[in-house]
Amino acid sequence: MRSIEDIGKAIKFNRKAAALSQTELAKMIGVSHAAISYWENGVNIPNVRDCWLLADALDLSIDELVGREE
Repeated sequence: MRSIEDIGKAIKFNRKAAALSQTELAKMIGVSHAAISYWENGVNIPNVRDCWLLADALDLSIDELVGREE
């Protein structure tokens, strides 16, 4: 399982790979631009619902987003 900081790095990396700004991603999943910034900077982490939305928006599984390994 990734640390809070690593989850933020994964969000940022995959957002950039999808050529999305923080504002664009925020609008896609219905959160504020600040929420994306807080997540990417490790200030806090998304709740389960937001993880589902992020994973869908970034074309990832939740396991990939949070770094869960089998």
